[in-house]
Amino acid sequence: MTPITAIAGKFFEACEAGKGWEGCKAYCKPEATFSAQAEPLLGVKTLQEYSDWMKGMMTVVPDGRYDLKAFATDEDRKSVTAYGVFHATHTGPGGPVPPTGKKTSTDYVYVMEFDGDKIKHMTKIWHAGLALKDLGWA
Repeated sequence: MTPITAIAGKFFEACEAGKGWEGCKAYCKPEATFSAQAEPLLGVKTLQEYSDWMKGMMTVVPDGRYDLKAFATDEDRKSVTAYGVFHATHTGPGGPVPPTGKKTSTDYVYVMEFDGDKIKHMTKIWHAGLALKDLGWA
């Protein structure tokens, strides 16, 4: 396993467990950026904001968990890609509506770009509209 593969794996696990920036920052450049073409994340521009957003989501969907389907490293481009399916039920407070009890299983991909041994940028590829509809939010 290459160093960036191991680092990306540790970041992925911390982020998906809702550890927030405190649990993720060791794997990232302090100024790491973030992008996604998904409506709930349009204003999120840093990896710190995204990891804290995921922490907040774990309050709204406390049973949130992922099935990791693929994990690949592109050494030439210094990037690691993770594909997973996120499973969750809206039972917690803090969402856009009171808890609905509805479930989602939503595909997503993280593309983590590295500078040395730290993530400098991450793109999330996710069809948020379907997940929001599943949860009764849209």
